[in-house]
Amino acid sequence: MSQFSGVVRTDWTRPEVRALFELPFNDLLFRAQQVHRQHFDANAVQVSTLLSIKTGACPEDCKYCSQSGHYDTGLDKEKLLAIEKVVEEARNAREKGASRFCMGAAWRSPREKDMPYVLEMVKRVKALGLETCMTLGMLDGGQAQQLAEAGLDYYNHNLDTSPEHYNQIITTRSYQDRLDTLAHVRDAGMKVCAGGIVGLGESREDRVGLLTQLATLPAHPDSVPINQLVKIAGTPLGEVDDLDPFEFVRTIAVARILMPRSMVRLSAGREQMPESLQALCFLAGANSIFYGEKLLTTANPEAEADRRLFQRLGIHPREEQAVFEPTLAAAPVNRPASLWRDAMATAG
Repeated sequence: MSQFSGVVRTDWTRPEVRALFELPFNDLLFRAQQVHRQHFDANAVQVSTLLSIKTGACPEDCKYCSQSGHYDTGLDKEKLLAIEKVVEEARNAREKGASRFCMGAAWRSPREKDMPYVLEMVKRVKALGLETCMTLGMLDGGQAQQLAEAGLDYYNHNLDTSPEHYNQIITTRSYQDRLDTLAHVRDAGMKVCAGGIVGLGESREDRVGLLTQLATLPAHPDSVPINQLVKIAGTPLGEVDDLDPFEFVRTIAVARILMPRSMVRLSAGREQMPESLQALCFLAGANSIFYGEKLLTTANPEAEADRRLFQRLGIHPREEQAVFEPTLAAAPVNRPASLWRDAMATAG
């Protein structure tokens, strides 16, 4: 299986990806760790913070999402946050060790009247020395160019699942719509953040299909969030069967092998994961996390808990980041819980 050697390829086939999933667990993790060490410091993890700049009442019908206006999840609708509030949250995130600040809005796509505010947020957050990322739904070419000119570093738009399973999860936006948005982001010169969600009731073959799609894009995403479904009461997937934890680790490991230079982010679902499972994910090649009290509308391990886990595992934030300082990480920061988004729904 010399083809799994850490060389960057965009011509992966489903049989090759399926073969990786079918490897004995120890062999798969060994190969993933070998590939990981070819391209990254194996003990460095990139830390990001994700803020909801507009919450709830999304017109899309994503069956996993608490923010969809199609389901009664008890989530309150909130207007677009004021620019100064966003800058304040970004500053707090920087002080607690984040190097990237991600901003998400529950829109189908940005409205023309909202673009000036969004562009100013990018400029102000970037002025703090943070990398910037946004997820605002679908973009056309002009919107992507505006964001790039404002200095946006990353744009997130997940594929969610395989093309075959996709219509079981969302009907208000096509798979091609998602691919088109990613093309606009690439064409504008921004970095692509694109991954998916596992535990949606999909089969292993759907996980094969999702990762094959990501790994055969014209260029690999710079950042690949792998989300574990957080089941939310009131959504159609609120009672779906749990995914085998080892299958989640396999998905991380296969993503690392297929996209060796991408940041593979351990995203939604960490609150439900024991630390031993998170450690396996780092061993499998995950080298990025979100931290903060909340991600979308679900809990996420707090920065202080992550700092302790990092210490126990002997891992550290990537060099360009401020380290976790106990005094900063432990300091309470007063903010509404609804400000923090869950990466699970950064599909947009």
